[in-house]
Amino acid sequence: MRFLLLYATQQGQAKAIAEEISEKAVAYGFSADLHCISESHKYDLKTETAPLVVVVSTTGNGDLPDTARKFVKAIQDKTLPGDFFAHLRYGLLGLGDSEYTYFCNGGKIIDKRFQELGAQRFYDTGHADDCVGLELVVEPWINGLWAALAKHFLLSRGKEGMNGTLTMASNASWRTDPGTPELLHIESQVGLLRLDDSRRKDAEVLEQSAVDGGQSNTLIADFEPSLTRSIPPLSQASLNIPALPPEYLQVHLEESFGQEESQAPVTSVDPIFHVPISKAVQLTMNDAIKTTLLIELDISKTDFSYQPGDAFNVICPNSDSEVQHLLQRLQLTDRREHCVILNIKADTKKKGAALPQHIPEKCSLQFLLTWCLEIRAVPKKAFLRALVDHTGDGAEKRRLQELCSRQGAADYNRFVRDSRACLSDLLLAFPSCQPPLGLLLEHLPKLQPRPYSCASSSLFHPGKLHFIFNIVEFGSDTMAVALRKGVCTGWLATLVESVLQPNTRASRADGEKALAPEISISPRATNFFHLPNDPSVPIIMVGPGTGIAPFIGFLQHREKLQEHHPDGHFGAMWLFFGCRHKDRDYLFREELRHFLKCGILTHLKVSFSRDAPVGEDEAPAKYVQDSIQRHGKQVARVLLQENGHVYVCGDAKNMAKDVNDVLVEIISKEVGVEKLEAMKTLATLKEEKRYLQDIW
Repeated sequence: MRFLLLYATQQGQAKAIAEEISEKAVAYGFSADLHCISESHKYDLKTETAPLVVVVSTTGNGDLPDTARKFVKAIQDKTLPGDFFAHLRYGLLGLGDSEYTYFCNGGKIIDKRFQELGAQRFYDTGHADDCVGLELVVEPWINGLWAALAKHFLLSRGKEGMNGTLTMASNASWRTDPGTPELLHIESQVGLLRLDDSRRKDAEVLEQSAVDGGQSNTLIADFEPSLTRSIPPLSQASLNIPALPPEYLQVHLEESFGQEESQAPVTSVDPIFHVPISKAVQLTMNDAIKTTLLIELDISKTDFSYQPGDAFNVICPNSDSEVQHLLQRLQLTDRREHCVILNIKADTKKKGAALPQHIPEKCSLQFLLTWCLEIRAVPKKAFLRALVDHTGDGAEKRRLQELCSRQGAADYNRFVRDSRACLSDLLLAFPSCQPPLGLLLEHLPKLQPRPYSCASSSLFHPGKLHFIFNIVEFGSDTMAVALRKGVCTGWLATLVESVLQPNTRASRADGEKALAPEISISPRATNFFHLPNDPSVPIIMVGPGTGIAPFIGFLQHREKLQEHHPDGHFGAMWLFFGCRHKDRDYLFREELRHFLKCGILTHLKVSFSRDAPVGEDEAPAKYVQDSIQRHGKQVARVLLQENGHVYVCGDAKNMAKDVNDVLVEIISKEVGVEKLEAMKTLATLKEEKRYLQDIW
């Protein structure tokens, strides 16, 4: 019994899940015809008679994966009749992260369009949430799929001839957990599954045991779980561990004899532009908690174009020191210049095994680890499972089994996923683990480019593109090293270190040579985070920290428009900006004063979260949402009476949610309606593209 299995992936997660479905299908008497959704020459939904299963990821703040763009454009053709897919029966699994507003939007777009074109579900849609762990929905969704498929075939072909197949499927057990009911409708219950709760309970248990037994803090620490150590009941539990993913890559390292190697980063759906850095400025003071840099790119000799609100990708390499450490740990340092030759293993049990597209032919091992693989990626459970078989020490092997097991889900979340552990962390924590290079190439995803918002207007800075970023630093629970820098921000900071200017408005003279080497950038798919077509429409901009980036472009653009059309009618521009300290990290302070003085910016409301109030009757607003609440009447008037737009840029996890909640409160209060009605009003603004978010 054949079914068509399609996946739309950005970083390889949807592909890995689709491959898992394909491999499990055999045990249940099914055969999966597996393809990437972009391989339209290999399948045809117009004539497909078998049931369809689709696994779709979401990237950015609700964007479709690059691999699905062409497919979705084709099915969104408005000339297609309403019964175009009336013959199609499908089941869809969406992957997303509920910290972003448009949760699982990639899957929802395809799901909705299938319904509009007459397709019918044979199995209810699943929405898996990376915020709490994809496996909480993915595993039961896959387990329930086999019963749904069998039921579909039974209904479509009649019972005749099916008894044997159904018996076989039944014997194989449609459910891996006998206590789990048949799951045909699964949604993640985010609010009930916060890891913090389990951590808190663990802490309470340990605290109580300390009180009861009079133990010292040292003894308590001995009983704390860690990446390398578990405690009861997990340490004594029998484990359900995933099946071993079949190995499929054969790797040969051949000496290269002075062959030229292209240093251009590899495959991209979009065109790539190589542009020089023409300026680099530190926007924050040296005593600021975070260091923010502005980089100016010279795009004058390219076809790259943008408008304020657009974002673009920076193609970056892995840290050279981390690559060298990894080579040393894999005992491959002396072969780093060798050429990597990949082939599919002749005896592999992996269905549809293919060479990874993000690995170019005949590149060196050093290039591969530097430009092609996301060596900082958080290892998935399938990777941990594969590492078990290459680990010699019994205790280390057991701990890896725990971390990839169903029983060890909380430990995996705490010590791997939430701690952002990477391959190097695992290899340091488990010294007896000696994985072959092929295993790394099978499990490490493609090194993704990093997106940045344009922080300038091409009218204001012809031939130039500005962007800003914080130099990201974070600790590691396992690495005995100083703070780790972000892959891209750390690289960029090092690149411009010797030429960095202090926080001044001085600009370099035209004609001076570029300060730093070229970097490679590519455009991102068009978004809706743009100024209204009608300049008389009032706008509210909310952008604390580096979230201010696109709004500097908005203001620069508006200044030039007003210069060109002195008699034009331009709507009010509100900006709610926030930072920690007025004198340390108030980004674009002088520029904002200039825009305010010129009347381009009509209302500037700034909040400082870490500054103590100075002689004010009313406590100053601490965060942007507090400031918005104080001006609730005006905000409601702009949005509900003046047909205004609100733009929010910055942190998705806290700020964007808090701003959303405050807008609901304001609408509820000012209009005099229940919160549910206010939420519906806000949802309408989103649908009308008048409430826009660029969040991460």
